[in-house]
Amino acid sequence: MSIMSDKWIREMSKEHGMIEPFVDGQVRKDNISYGLSSYGYDARVAPEFKIFTNVDSAIVDPKDFSPKSFVDRDTDVCIIPPNSFALARTVEYFRIPKDVLVICLGKSTYARCGIIVNVTPLEPGWEGHVTLEFSNTTPLPAKIYANEGACQFLFLQGNEPCEVAYSDRQGKYQGQRGVTLPKL
Repeated sequence: MSIMSDKWIREMSKEHGMIEPFVDGQVRKDNISYGLSSYGYDARVAPEFKIFTNVDSAIVDPKDFSPKSFVDRDTDVCIIPPNSFALARTVEYFRIPKDVLVICLGKSTYARCGIIVNVTPLEPGWEGHVTLEFSNTTPLPAKIYANEGACQFLFLQGNEPCEVAYSDRQGKYQGQRGVTLPKL
């Protein structure tokens, strides 16, 4: 496997729609940076948030997750309560080639504020909006800025396509749009 450069990411996005919309270069002015970087792509968070709440004293169960555990907000700035989290999605829609694995890392700007961004790998053949989880590890409310950088994706290309891609096995999160809750 090898990590793919800005040139490869640009070509795959412009010619094959790997990232849409695609921002060719870093946007920084008064923003948490986003767009194409040297060896990755900094994705933006859309203004759709599901903020975790425990009003009904629900149990968090990945096999039976209740949508009632969230408050929905469409906003440019999301406030995450202390020691809580919010789900969101990327602005960008991704189409991952069958010989590529994508790993996500949080932005250092958020990490330095105690805000952790968690995303599982984007598997070969997967496509959709990426559901993001922002954890506020601090005892204070935390802000997330919509339409600004949220995380960086690194693209690793295998020596050959995998035998069975996510699309081949019809994965449960294939083609997701919007913020997607856990599925069994």
